[in-house]
Amino acid sequence: EKRVRSFALRTPGSSRARTGRPRESARSRRTREPPEENQRPRETERRGTMRDAGKRRNGEQKQTDTSQLINGKRPGGGVKEDEGMLSVKVQGAGVDAFELQVNGFWLVQDAILTILGKEEVAPRTSLALALSGATLDPFTELQSIKGFKAGVTLRLVEEPYSPRSARAHLARVQELLRAAGPQDALREGRSPSILNTLTHTPELPPAGHSTKGKRASNKTEQPNEAPPPPDYILPGATERPPLATLLPSTTYPEASSCLLDLSISCWNPPPGSRKLQGDFLYISVQTLEGKHCDITSSPRGFYLNRSTLDVFDPRPAQSTPVCHCLTDLLSQLSPQFKHNFSALRLRPSLPTEESMSTPYHTLSWLGGSAVHSHKPNYSCRLGLEQGLNTQAPDWNEEMQAARDLPQTTLEERLQRDKALLQVNSAFVWAVAQGAEKVIDGFVDPINGCNEEPAFLWGSLFLSMGGPGQEWLGGERGRRAAQRLELRSIQAYSDLEGDLQALHTLPTALADYRGLRLSAQGLAPGLQGQDQPGASRGLLYGFNTGPMENPARRKLLELLAQAAKAIGLQRHAVLGPSGYQLPLFTSTDAQGLLGADGRYYILDVFRTMPADANFHIAEGEEGKEDGVPRRFPHGLCRLRPELVKAFIQHKHSQFTKRVRERMEENGGVEECVKAGDSRGTEAVRAACKDVGSVSDIIFEMRFNPNVLSPGKHTPAPKHRVQFPSSESSAVSLQETLLKEAAAFIVNDQIPAFVTDCLQGPEIPIDGATLRHALHQKGINLRYLGHLISFIRESEHRDRLRHITRLAYGEIVVRCARRIFNGYIPVGHSQPVLAACKPLPSILHLHSLFGTLPRINPATNGEESKKRSRRRGHKGGGTADSIAWGNLSGNELWSLICQDALETYGLQQGLGSNVDYLVEQYGIQRVSLLREICLKTGIQLRLRDYVLDNRNKAPITPDDVLNLLPVVKHITMPATDASKAFQAAQNSLQKGLLEQAYDQLKEAAYLFGRVCDSLHPEACRCLSTLAKVAYLQGHPAEARSVQLRVVVISERVLGFDHPHTIQQYVSGSNFRLLQMALREDDVAINPCGV
Repeated sequence: EKRVRSFALRTPGSSRARTGRPRESARSRRTREPPEENQRPRETERRGTMRDAGKRRNGEQKQTDTSQLINGKRPGGGVKEDEGMLSVKVQGAGVDAFELQVNGFWLVQDAILTILGKEEVAPRTSLALALSGATLDPFTELQSIKGFKAGVTLRLVEEPYSPRSARAHLARVQELLRAAGPQDALREGRSPSILNTLTHTPELPPAGHSTKGKRASNKTEQPNEAPPPPDYILPGATERPPLATLLPSTTYPEASSCLLDLSISCWNPPPGSRKLQGDFLYISVQTLEGKHCDITSSPRGFYLNRSTLDVFDPRPAQSTPVCHCLTDLLSQLSPQFKHNFSALRLRPSLPTEESMSTPYHTLSWLGGSAVHSHKPNYSCRLGLEQGLNTQAPDWNEEMQAARDLPQTTLEERLQRDKALLQVNSAFVWAVAQGAEKVIDGFVDPINGCNEEPAFLWGSLFLSMGGPGQEWLGGERGRRAAQRLELRSIQAYSDLEGDLQALHTLPTALADYRGLRLSAQGLAPGLQGQDQPGASRGLLYGFNTGPMENPARRKLLELLAQAAKAIGLQRHAVLGPSGYQLPLFTSTDAQGLLGADGRYYILDVFRTMPADANFHIAEGEEGKEDGVPRRFPHGLCRLRPELVKAFIQHKHSQFTKRVRERMEENGGVEECVKAGDSRGTEAVRAACKDVGSVSDIIFEMRFNPNVLSPGKHTPAPKHRVQFPSSESSAVSLQETLLKEAAAFIVNDQIPAFVTDCLQGPEIPIDGATLRHALHQKGINLRYLGHLISFIRESEHRDRLRHITRLAYGEIVVRCARRIFNGYIPVGHSQPVLAACKPLPSILHLHSLFGTLPRINPATNGEESKKRSRRRGHKGGGTADSIAWGNLSGNELWSLICQDALETYGLQQGLGSNVDYLVEQYGIQRVSLLREICLKTGIQLRLRDYVLDNRNKAPITPDDVLNLLPVVKHITMPATDASKAFQAAQNSLQKGLLEQAYDQLKEAAYLFGRVCDSLHPEACRCLSTLAKVAYLQGHPAEARSVQLRVVVISERVLGFDHPHTIQQYVSGSNFRLLQMALREDDVAINPCGV
């Protein structure tokens, strides 16, 4: 049976439901007949006939086509319609008739959801479609309906309300009355888009004036229309721009209020007798005229009753109709509501990229001066949050159902990628909400444990614990285990083909108020009963013991294939009873067959091989200024990028050694002849030289249990025990791990420095530095090695900016670790609930050396005890200092100590932040931005004097919010990414025309999956703009680039370095286009 099971997709930072088309369940999509691959949605609007059509340039036509590609629409070419798209007429239910483009394979419910998203229909809900007087089944395909064809008229029919659909209608009404605007992003802590504000120009004067008058007016008004730019943006300026200019004030009009109040009536809930007569709930309304109205919600709609504040009389008022839409009734009751509501609907809408919700929350560290708005939000007073979200979705089932969608055709793969992105986006937002609820103290732990509490909220399992116990380094080991678990889940999720039958639980990490929560979907089978005769439960792991059944054989087959794809070696370890246990993963991993019939792998935090540079054998002493050395925790693992680069490096060595061996034995041409043993011997010798795990072919794999402490051994610090038959393989693995560790220091770090000197993209801030290092497979614990390498380089002056970024990243990361230990937590310190900004202020003051002594006035000693219990475990000296008494010097001493333990940095930080400012040119505001983004602090937008030691630069009123920072896996757009990669390869070969077509194809595919709101889609469109300009289409290039700027603001941040680069590219296109039109300056296109 076809059905749709939708769940609430919440808008980040607010309590209102996301507008637009609700997401269709992945399970219902599986029941559909797959569409043909060549079916494409066609453009919904056609270009009108222009008066100067014969004089249009080719670039303008290209601009229109590319705009359609960006929106996920493929241009049909001329007037030819894409196959499967039909134009129908929709009318009825008090809505003016309008045209709608539908596809034949849509379900009727798809068409209804599209209609409900139209501005002409909002805020009406609970509508059905009828054709020739017969109501259509929502789960019937349009193309299978008798009489359905192009041009047919579909009529909207008002359906009776249910208690849930009535509340959904109220949610839609309050969403429309709230009148979303551009400032909502700042109020909710999200990154806004400021491009339209910056590019807004006043309207031109009306036509009809004489030319002479126009010239005279232009001469007098020109200075006012084009004021000179401020000095701080001119070339060569040394003055730093004021921080207050970073977010210009918007010119978008704020909507007028339509009601004074809209809330649940005091007469709720309806008594039993009225429930039997159909009363759902009673609504209290206060109009702008001061009139109080009590409204009843019923199956037929809404009507005015006779109740007052003192008397309950649910009978309908005289001469008042029953309206299916609440706004129709309010328009009859209040003329002022009717006037303001009409103006609200006629208000200009935000651009598409600004009004659409981004898949993930992009934090903004700055907020406007009036963040808390008087704009009414009726959802809480209407009880909508409690009424609509009583049943949370099963996140694991939603995710796995989306993964199981068919992938035979391109259309099916696009639908699958889009479903995965939508489910993961909703899951990440639910994690952010759950983290706030749990850490703020609104959820009780389910295990009653104060040391490692676990929580259940909204079908999410949230825990503060994790596998990182004391034997792995205490609290830092715990956090590292959670981070590595997420990274390994990403590696298993990226597997393709048959390996997608190996599932992982949806997982995300939330850092909020100094604590880290690991959130996962509920594992299958925990609440259901096992079916008799089925092989359920744990099938793979260190403690499973010998067993043999078909389910285990299938799981081992999947694990073997996954290990080959990731680069892991099959090996054997000694089990608890001394028997040999074959493994494809670390000893921590567990494999099971869930009650849903799917194979799962859990606890994969030690999937990647160990980093030998931070492993000290027993009886050895680590180096203080080199490697190997000790690390604060025992979970130093290699990054997947490093493993891949190292394997490629070894393959190059293997190829070189094979050629050398063959040349020594008579030449390559002689050795490669069939039957010549010299070629085989050369391959065998080369395999032995490079450390291949195979003797006859090049095969490089790693054992994740080598150089790893054994959790299950009698002494956890000891290594995992291997049988004697594995001694040679273990010795080879130790050699490979040491070579891989040396490869980081001797090859990857120098290669990174070379890219910084010669590469096209140079790190600008901490985020871009981290991204560039991770692309080379370099962990951030090597920042001290990077600084030492640059210090000894002859190009250290040219690399001064990298040194500055590295020192800044070290200070910020050390400060964040200290910051995490001193933030009061809702569970342990309810007394300090009213002082949330206080620890943030103290920490920021300490960081900049301007800390006034501010001590909590209430429960001082108890707060210190609780703070130590909830702070760092095994964190060293940080536990002995109360956060309220932390001074600037004490904080800097802790930072230097942490930098020595973590990064091996013995010198270079000085005695305070002033040393970094003077020695390396680090800007205080940059440190402020980085620490706010890492900890989720949002500050008020104003200029901060951070070098004044006589006055605190930040006051409690400057901290607007403390937001959760969520780390999650990414869902790739597979086909779009492949098309983009093909375009980049074409560009490297100089095939501009081919690259131009491939970029348009990639832009179309990104639009289909994520509406182009994705970092990779942003890079694709930026490349498309550059190629379009080189192809001779400057108008198209500028149009696409403006969209790129808005998308980058939304998905990366308005002050992200890539966004700034997109602004620069957009300004270049604008200047070049103006120069070409004026024909005054000769422009070289290669300078773009």
